[in-house]
Amino acid sequence: MTRMSDGAHCDATKLSMTRTTDYSSLEPLQGASILRLTDLSAAQIHALIALARAMKADYPAFRDALAQKSLVMLFEKPSLRTRVSFELGFQKLGGGVCFLDHRNELIGQREPVADYGRNLERFADVIVARVFRHETLVALRDNCAVPIINALSDISHPCQALADAMTLVEHGVALNAMHLAWVGDGNNVCLTLTELAAITGGNMTVVTPPSHEPNATLSAEIQAIARSTGSTITVTNDVTAIRGAHAVYTDAWISMGQEQCADKVNALRALQVTPKIMALAGAHAKFMHCLPAHRGEEVVDAVIDSRASIVYDQAENRMHAQNALMLAVLGALPQHRSAHASTLIIETSRAPR
Repeated sequence: MTRMSDGAHCDATKLSMTRTTDYSSLEPLQGASILRLTDLSAAQIHALIALARAMKADYPAFRDALAQKSLVMLFEKPSLRTRVSFELGFQKLGGGVCFLDHRNELIGQREPVADYGRNLERFADVIVARVFRHETLVALRDNCAVPIINALSDISHPCQALADAMTLVEHGVALNAMHLAWVGDGNNVCLTLTELAAITGGNMTVVTPPSHEPNATLSAEIQAIARSTGSTITVTNDVTAIRGAHAVYTDAWISMGQEQCADKVNALRALQVTPKIMALAGAHAKFMHCLPAHRGEEVVDAVIDSRASIVYDQAENRMHAQNALMLAVLGALPQHRSAHASTLIIETSRAPR
């Protein structure tokens, strides 16, 4: 497992990597809302990853970056990784957090979304919302003067994709040369990862049953981006198309808020990620999952608990990638780093996983 050093003692090989980090591409993000990954350019994705890795290496250097800043979190859906990573991450940077639980009363039910947003902008510097309907995020953005960050909607999960991109880079995969394989339901995470591939010039193979392919309208938009960057995104029903993939990614077959559907489960059963499917990708392929996993459904223990699995790296990197995004949208970028070389200490653990 590859981790960034925070100065703690461990049995690891420390490698010094000195390079100039330019965050100037992130400056236009100040005050911006991020509702889909397509709100970011390839340069911005790479710069956010670099900034996230710098923080992961040395959080004390950023401890006051968001002092006197406030985050309001609006969650219509349950959460473990998203809530903890945003809440503790913002606090690590010196900010204050207010969590509003909307599981029992959806945003807009008690008062119009526009009124809600215009109140919150008077208190908060940034709003993170986890919602059932993407339209709720759009309404908040259109009626609020502070940045709105999508923490999951029915069509997009940009913060997850940023963390996944960071994880792939940490494991030696160049985004513009990656072959990422998706096996399962063509859901919101799948769509967002196709956006990642399209924007960065990478390649992605999406394997789904015929009735569960990604949204056709959004996929057409993403394919247009892919054509402009040289990316190849292949949607197929043939699982053998994942041969040679750097990573195999899956997600729950039934998303939060969806009713159990026996027909859907039966259609997806042949795409359960097993050692046999991982072998199709190759001996060096990694296994990825945004979690929570339904063991015995979309993936078996022998895969998610194997040495190929990097799911907990993905989970940890949610906090670092999101913190980088927060610094960008709140205009708190480490300006001095754009003009000086920064040194990152990478620990490569030799202990068994």
